[in-house]
Amino acid sequence: MPLFLFKRFLQALLVLIGVSFSTFIVAHMTGDPVELMARENATLEDKQALREFLGLDRPLAEQYLSFVGKALQGDLGYSFVQQAPVTQLIAERLPATLLLAAAGFVLALLISVPLGIIIALKRNTVWDVVVTALAMIGQAAPGFWIGLMLVVLFAVELKLLPVSGYGGPLYLVLPAITLALQSAARLTRLVRASMLEVLNADYIRTARSKGLRERTILFIHAFRGAMIPVVTMAGLELAELVSGAFITETIFAWPGVGRLAVNAVYQRDFPLIQGVVLMAAAFFVIINFLVDVLYVVIDPRVKLK
Repeated sequence: MPLFLFKRFLQALLVLIGVSFSTFIVAHMTGDPVELMARENATLEDKQALREFLGLDRPLAEQYLSFVGKALQGDLGYSFVQQAPVTQLIAERLPATLLLAAAGFVLALLISVPLGIIIALKRNTVWDVVVTALAMIGQAAPGFWIGLMLVVLFAVELKLLPVSGYGGPLYLVLPAITLALQSAARLTRLVRASMLEVLNADYIRTARSKGLRERTILFIHAFRGAMIPVVTMAGLELAELVSGAFITETIFAWPGVGRLAVNAVYQRDFPLIQGVVLMAAAFFVIINFLVDVLYVVIDPRVKLK
């Protein structure tokens, strides 16, 4: 187990190093960061002072090592547009993003897991066809379209929920549903496929031949065996909800990290963009690491060599 965790940690570290290097290089390839960040009326002296402050007058390799060293200490740079440290700006917006992601993720699981099990048990019936068709539509429909349709129906026409903003629980409903529907569509189809595969396995037939109750077979044996691919996909969905809810947060004016990143792109805030990308990569790596550890808990057949 310790060796397994150590190997996973090294893999995660390599991924983060690769992401940080790619972000650093791409940002420099888009042009002179000083020209992008400086105001239109900035003088040559102002630009040179900004270049020296950012360390852009040093060799590229030295700049990258300095960036990584500061990032390991929690310093992701300084936003001249927002006039605040990048770490502080992300920390202020992160709770709203985590709240929205958690709500969307829980709702997606509450929808997908029961539906996936039901249509697996009722395969090739009307229920199976209808739910599978709805799941395919949910996967194909763009997130911004789903969000706008929910706003038109529940906020504009029925006036049951607020259009946008951040406040009480009612403000969370529409953005959480928008995030949850697409995730639920993907997870429902995966739960169905995994359950069908496991229900036809030899150990399930053996359990039935021993006279075990169908409920015990379904929830103790079949469901646990079908969870390996579902947990993998659920982990990716959670990471995407935390780090990739840019469109949803923009539509509903949700003050999260996604909306912060969109505004940073518009404002050409290079340090803030770089910090958000690193944060998103860190979430992906951490969640994937936790998913790998959960494999052993879910399925004892998984051996850690």
